[in-house]
Amino acid sequence: MSTVNCSECDAELAVADDCVIGEIITCSECGGDLEVISTDPLTVELAPEVEEDWGE
Repeated sequence: MSTVNCSECDAELAVADDCVIGEIITCSECGGDLEVISTDPLTVELAPEVEEDWGE
């Protein structure tokens, strides 16, 4: 397991060593969704909000 700090609340999160870029991790402290943007070094940022597709 690796650790990384939440970019929203700075809580320390345990992340599986086999995580992949684009994986979404939920912070256990603030509930924020974080996206893995790099695995070496392990880096996360707030995941973009999912927008609804109205078929336009």
